[in-house]
Amino acid sequence: MDEDLDALPHEALVAEVRKLRAAIRQHRDSSGHDLCWHHPDLWALLPDQTDPRFTVPDWPQFMRGCVRYRQSLDEQAPDAPRTGREFED
Repeated sequence: MDEDLDALPHEALVAEVRKLRAAIRQHRDSSGHDLCWHHPDLWALLPDQTDPRFTVPDWPQFMRGCVRYRQSLDEQAPDAPRTGREFED
């Protein structure tokens, strides 16, 4: 799947690594309500472009997943700062 990398010269490989690292850092540095979004811009960095066909959970299941995700943040990052900021479009 990643055979395209085999033919890239060193400089192009370094540029690709820098681009991917920047995207990973941007995703890693997401905070607050930005943690709740999927990131198609990250997927777009892959050379194999597809039309991602994902399944969206119904509202009750989705909300339970959101609550579980938030609970996991308490478990995995108990000392992370908290905010009362509301989500704004």
